[in-house]
Amino acid sequence: MVKKLPVILHWAWLFLIFSLLFCLRPSFAQVSDDLEFNLDLDSAVVNLPKIYKPSVDLSGRGKQHDKTLPQTLAASDALAAWQADLGFRNFYRIQYNLWEIQQLANDKDSRQKLLNNYEEIIKKISDSGGTVILDLFGTPDGLGTVLDKNSAPHNLKAYKELVKETIRKLSCEKKYNIWYEVWNAPDIGDFFLGQRSEYFNLYRVVGEAVKELRQENKIQIPLGGPSVSSWFRNIEPNNILSPEHSLIYELIKYCYSYRLPLDFISWHAYSSDPAEEKQDTIYKKPFVELIREWLTYFKFSSNLPLLVDEWSFDGSANILAARGKNAHISASYIPGRIKNMSEAGIDYQTYFCLEDFGDNEAGAIRNLGIFSFDLARRENKEYAKANYNVWRMLGLLGQDLFTAKFSDEFVGVISTRSPDYLALLIYNYIDPQAAMNYISHNIVYLNSVEQKAILGIVKSDRMKKILAGQLSLATLRLSVKTKGILSRAIELNNLANKFSTTNRKIKISLKGIKDTYILSQYVMDNSCSRNCEFKPSSEKDVDFNQGYADTIELSPFSVQLLVFKKKPAEIKPVAALTTTSQAETKSSEAKPEEKSSEAKAPEVKPGEKPAEIKPAAALTTTSQAETKSSEAKAPEVKPGDKPTEIKPAAALTTTSQAETKSVEAKPEEKTAVKGINNAEAK
Repeated sequence: MVKKLPVILHWAWLFLIFSLLFCLRPSFAQVSDDLEFNLDLDSAVVNLPKIYKPSVDLSGRGKQHDKTLPQTLAASDALAAWQADLGFRNFYRIQYNLWEIQQLANDKDSRQKLLNNYEEIIKKISDSGGTVILDLFGTPDGLGTVLDKNSAPHNLKAYKELVKETIRKLSCEKKYNIWYEVWNAPDIGDFFLGQRSEYFNLYRVVGEAVKELRQENKIQIPLGGPSVSSWFRNIEPNNILSPEHSLIYELIKYCYSYRLPLDFISWHAYSSDPAEEKQDTIYKKPFVELIREWLTYFKFSSNLPLLVDEWSFDGSANILAARGKNAHISASYIPGRIKNMSEAGIDYQTYFCLEDFGDNEAGAIRNLGIFSFDLARRENKEYAKANYNVWRMLGLLGQDLFTAKFSDEFVGVISTRSPDYLALLIYNYIDPQAAMNYISHNIVYLNSVEQKAILGIVKSDRMKKILAGQLSLATLRLSVKTKGILSRAIELNNLANKFSTTNRKIKISLKGIKDTYILSQYVMDNSCSRNCEFKPSSEKDVDFNQGYADTIELSPFSVQLLVFKKKPAEIKPVAALTTTSQAETKSSEAKPEEKSSEAKAPEVKPGEKPAEIKPAAALTTTSQAETKSSEAKAPEVKPGDKPTEIKPAAALTTTSQAETKSVEAKPEEKTAVKGINNAEAK
């Protein structure tokens, strides 16, 4: 028995390793062709997080021919379309180029027009109840260490005064709702020419200006950053395996040391991975949780807003078909990415960007926008891509979010409600880089030797051969843990290839409400890529008294929105007897709306007294021979109306003026009289 102990321990150790491997990423699950989503409409809800609201960086177009227009702001038509369809009630990022403004210092009229154009869009957003993320960047001539607009400022005093005057006007005098962001992508040489210490000096002078203005004006002026190209980046090279060397960590520490304002943390996150924000770190926890721990450690609030200020579906090229003629691919990516951001603990996002860039001179040609135009003819009018309708779908979500769970690798559901309707958004996005993104998520679980081995495979052509089944893992000298990650990557790659060309069916079952609803179904798929009409593809009545269960079919890279609105109750016409004079009454037959039946008393509204029923003497006197009907409806008497004769209901007979006494009624009372027979009248 003692001799068998090492063998038992060996197998126990292997079992432990494989158990850990299968717990690396809990979100990975078996994927079936057909799906089912069940929702009890009486189940728990939370307020819909603001991150779901349509928010966007308003950049686009590129170089404008008119120097008084902001050079990186989208065209006015695109801005107007967004405002008309979605409004400016959420978060909107504007890149405020200080270098560009100072270029017009010798042309005061043009400079003022440029400032007015910047302020015009800021005012629209602020007046609409939205928030502007104003990204301050660009170094005016003479203030930089080199003759470049991206240079780090060397004349910090002059730069501070320039920034302070800008903030004073927009926030202190005009009272616009603005969050100020210090620079854009300082870790990339094309955007910032300077060292890490120079960025901190830049942040310090802006922070000091904000502190002084806060004290002078007794108002809150939010300030944050560092708007790096990825959460773990720094101005010096860094990767995900060293998060404590990130610029975000160092900025938090710097602001604590110098008592500088830090009101939000921002970064970019371009990826095709919808679960980018759920990435773990070497500390065995998601990086969002790690950032909040850093904030707590350095005496900042752990609830400080985290903002992904630039994100989009990204690949290996500036121009992607998935963002152009096949825009339905990038469009289907949007809901899942936002859902994962929210679940990871991100507070806000601004999608990049409103319009494509087409600056041939600067080489900044990228089709990242929601709107586009002929890049060879920039003067042409823009058109909306397919993802515009996805943003409009998100704009129709309800005010409360159901917390019901639904698990699938590619399909997701966002279920919401408002007092008068339900809205379910279903998306089917298949990550074309699913295998590689899975490896990226799990590399932190490997030791340094294993990490080096798997990175060597990824950087060579062996990775493609492994995914294609041309190279067996059994032939490679890798650890069990590394082979486990690669095995799952292969499986995920096969599933992605399958469902990229196969429709999925999902059965939707709802319970917990009654009545009849009108179902409007919106669809975004590969049938349209530009200027797609936004209207329901189908509408039908749904009787929730019988329960609701229906199966819908999802094509690859598609989004559907189901909106259930309660069907208004049918209003039946109310019978009303009209005043009939002796000369007008020719027939004893009642009109259709004057059928003989017992009349109901009209509803008494708040503040009104019930109508007083007068004694029979006040009613029209009719002879027994003339009266055939025993019941009659009394007309409603409005203030100022002439009292109306009450005729027998079955057949109105002609009565002489001598035989008819006038009906008395108080002007402010609505008389309600049930049918009165001859005996009661006498």
